[in-house]
Amino acid sequence: MISKNSGRIHIGTSGWSYNHWKKVFYPVNFAVQDWLRYYSLFFDTVEINNTFYVLPEKNSFFRWRKTVNKDFVFAVKASRYITHIKRLKTPDKATRLFWQRVKFLKDNLGPILFQLPPGFKKDTERFKKFIHTLPKGIKAVIEFRNREWFCREVKNVLAESNTGFCIYNGLGFTAPLWVTSSMVYIRLHGPKKMYRGNYSPKELILWSKRIKKWSKDGKEVYCYFNNDYKGYAVKNALNLKSRIKK
Repeated sequence: MISKNSGRIHIGTSGWSYNHWKKVFYPVNFAVQDWLRYYSLFFDTVEINNTFYVLPEKNSFFRWRKTVNKDFVFAVKASRYITHIKRLKTPDKATRLFWQRVKFLKDNLGPILFQLPPGFKKDTERFKKFIHTLPKGIKAVIEFRNREWFCREVKNVLAESNTGFCIYNGLGFTAPLWVTSSMVYIRLHGPKKMYRGNYSPKELILWSKRIKKWSKDGKEVYCYFNNDYKGYAVKNALNLKSRIKK
């Protein structure tokens, strides 16, 4: 059981607008614009990942916020312009515009995920400078796809700045189970292949135990399934939610 002093647990999926989720999750007669509302009946959080490719208009953020209730949390994946093109260099006009847009989510805005590319090798000094440029109040989380970053030096930088570390699983690999801030952020990309595959009951039991422990330690936990193929993300997220409630 989760005690009243435990950190909140948020379980959801990476994205919600997938055509192949029709029948699998969304009723056939539901219009696309109603999918988020339907999704929010089952989950209290979602990771917006189309922001990685293109910056939505402010009206989109406003509409999403109006669709859900006040306790719903949107995690937002930062633009690849910041992580893959600029590679965390000095913020510019485009970066500032990103911050201005996501603010339209207001109190529904949760963590901001920065996913660094596999080819981006460890550069601690650049990383430190980037962390210090982040707007105050932002819950930043970093997903390192290059394993050079998994070292004590980087872990210390994250902890000293209360910046989240993304614990992820994919292609049979699980990132270190680092807890570097007041929250724990998890992305489950697929047990064997990226963005597909069904997590087994054994794997989900293991994650539920970890999540309950982190919550008991007072950490707010966010967990997103990114194995969208065939709707496995939804199935696994619902399964994990039920296990955590036990």
